Amino acid sequence: MDPSDVNFFAEKCLVTIIPNFSHDTMYLICGDVGPFVPSMPVSVPLWMAINLRQHHKCHLVPPNWMNVTILEEKRHEEMESKLFVEMPCERYMEVTHLMLNDAADDVPNADEIRTLVKDISDLRAAKLRSSVDAFIKSVAIQDRKSVV
Repeated sequence: MDPSDVNFFAEKCLVTIIPNFSHDTMYLICGDVGPFVPSMPVSVPLWMAINLRQHHKCHLVPPNWMNVTILEEKRHEEMESKLFVEMPCERYMEVTHLMLNDAADDVPNADEIRTLVKDISDLRAAKLRSSVDAFIKSVAIQDRKSVV
């Protein structure tokens, strides 16, 4: 999968917006969204939220997990655990990237959140590298034993 595929899947995630326009329910292939009433929260796919935000038709409401406290806890858990820790959102990296690129003004502490998500990603990459190294070493040891 390339990055555009991963972003495509992330854009299907539902997020909450606060619209500043009125519109009846929209019937989309991916499901019905709306109705849109000014200042009333509504859940829409991320792709739609970003599009509406780019046209100044709404404000994005960050997901509950996209706050400094929760992400610091997840980073701490990731550092303490030998295994991957379950994240609050399956596509947390992509959702964060998309939201912060297009609506950083709507996300409190956006820079801190960006840093925490990067830290978690780096921790996970380091775990993956060390696991692969350990696996390769164990295979090499087994190969030497089988030769003898």
